[in-house]
Formats: sequence, structure tokens, C-alpha cells
Amino acid sequence: MSSYRESEGHVLMPGLAIGSLALVLAAGFGSVGIMDRANDGIAGIIQVGGGVAKSLPVWAVWASAAVGAFSLSFLILSVPGTWRRVVLWISALVLVAGWGPVLVLAGRFPVVAVPLLATFWAGLCALVYASRHRMAADK
Repeated sequence: MSSYRESEGHVLMPGLAIGSLALVLAAGFGSVGIMDRANDGIAGIIQVGGGVAKSLPVWAVWASAAVGAFSLSFLILSVPGTWRRVVLWISALVLVAGWGPVLVLAGRFPVVAVPLLATFWAGLCALVYASRHRMAADK
């Protein structure tokens, strides 16, 4: 009887699939308005003044989400050890979440919900995939 852990894990195709699905999830949540409400909630928490701030261009938000989702999934699948993978995931989430206050200080509206969701989902899926396959980095 063979175990699921005996199957060989890969990096390129699963990384592309995980990153793409994380972006599709964020787009789906965005299409029903959940991301706008999340951004408004984040802005309510971290904005001090009541002034209207400029927003980032939409392409910049999605580009940062794509960079976060794809790079994190490739990194997690390429690094040996579960502990290191979890540290990478948490570090990426803290880094993305930390951009909210930075955007507010720069006079921008903190639109971090899409990159945060994409990074969270890509990291979670990559961790699950790496835990269920024998990755080359673990040898």
C-alpha cells in the first residue's frame, strides 16, 4: 500500500496553479464586493483623519497580488522543512499587511485586501501541497 507522501512533488506547475487559483479567488471575492468592504474596514481601523485619500491604480493592486501569490507559492514549494515554509508564509502575510499603514502615511487609501487574500490563500495551498508530497528540497 502506497502513501500519499511517497508521490513526487513538483514546483513549477503546482506553483503556477496555486498562484493562479489564489488570484481567481481574490477576483471572485472582488466581483461580489467583499474586497471593497474589507478595504473599507481596514481603512477604518488604521486611518487617523477623515480625509479622502487617493487610491492606488487597480493594475498596481493586482500586480502586487500576483507577485505575492506566485512568488510565495514558488518559495514555499522550493524550501525544505515545514517550519521554514510556515515562517515564510507568516512573514509574507505580515509584510503585505504592513503595507496598509505605509499607504496611509503616503496619503493613499489602504487597498491591501486583494494582495492579502491572494498571499494568504497561495501560502496555505502551497503548505498543504508540500505536506502531501515528497518535495525535492526535502531530500
